[in-house]
Amino acid sequence: MALLVALGTALGVGVGALERGLRRGAARAADPFDLVVGAPGSATQLVLTSVYLQPDTVPLLPGSVLARLQAEPGAAWVSPIGFGDQWRGHPVVGVAPAFLDLGGRRPLAEGRAFAEESEAVAGALVPLRLGDSVVPQHGQMHGGGADHVDSPYNVVGRLPPTGTPWDRAILVPIESVWEIHGLGNGHPDGVERVGPPWEQPAGVPAVVVKPRAISDAYTLRGRYRTDGAMAVFPGEVLAGLFQVLGDVQSVLAAMAGATAALVVASVFLAFAALLAARRREFAVLRALGAPPGFVLAVAWTEMAAVLGAGVLGGVLLGWAGAAAAAGVLGGAAGVAVAVAPGWPEARLALAVLGGGLLAAAVPAVVAGRRPAGEDLKR
Repeated sequence: MALLVALGTALGVGVGALERGLRRGAARAADPFDLVVGAPGSATQLVLTSVYLQPDTVPLLPGSVLARLQAEPGAAWVSPIGFGDQWRGHPVVGVAPAFLDLGGRRPLAEGRAFAEESEAVAGALVPLRLGDSVVPQHGQMHGGGADHVDSPYNVVGRLPPTGTPWDRAILVPIESVWEIHGLGNGHPDGVERVGPPWEQPAGVPAVVVKPRAISDAYTLRGRYRTDGAMAVFPGEVLAGLFQVLGDVQSVLAAMAGATAALVVASVFLAFAALLAARRREFAVLRALGAPPGFVLAVAWTEMAAVLGAGVLGGVLLGWAGAAAAAGVLGGAAGVAVAVAPGWPEARLALAVLGGGLLAAAVPAVVAGRRPAGEDLKR
């Protein structure tokens, strides 16, 4: 009976804790991306590709839009996001120097920012050390294309752990990504430098914009919602995804509630059957002088111990199951997912415990009030 209660409680606890952990992990990954500008298309796909580094083909934003963005007075800094290459399954992403430290808000864990096209900064989980050489491979999947043997990178820095897919990325100057693919370096002929301004930028999948103020963020979003560009707040896109996730969680919560109700009903039936099988023992207690209240307390306390052990085991089992699922899902998405039971799970556990105790009280009262003489004759 305790195992039955534990399994019913674990389902509700695990679902709730995992859903909240996924929300927090996904939201934390989007924190550095105040505004993302890309080519017209799916806002969800733009966020999944640029924020969560999910490999997919997205249309390129014209270089002229990037040139306009870098000149916006309301933008503190802008950084193109360029994909297309990888190293042993780790995406090689072209960015601007400001993206490395988020405009001075995030110091590097080791080394320094790249200053030349041949330099790179590794994410926290990339198995590279400072001074290592990296030869990128064309394509976003491991083993998908030829090596760029003529364009190796030297690792000069490492990002701090972020708990996001960027921990597995290798960040390089956007100029080198353009140049490797025969698009120039964004600067006038003969000029070799890293970072803005880009006078002749090529197309990019996305541009990250850091507004100077909230009002600038809304101004820029409205200004770059045109036929040639699409500006989105990742938080708004995540809110829509969370709404879908919330609908799924509501269904799962309803299933968990129904399971808890079945557990309470099963406890009632099992306890009633158990007490019916032990009528003679209770009759002996009554014959020895035990009052009805004592018999009731003995029966009910036994069931309270079983229910308490089941609910406590269910909370621990649900927590452990949610943590295991979070490790699998977080590893697949590259997002750190931390789970912990909260007040909703505590309410569910208390509801199962309270409902079970109330259900157990009925047969316990009956057992305490039965005439001892009839049961002694059995």
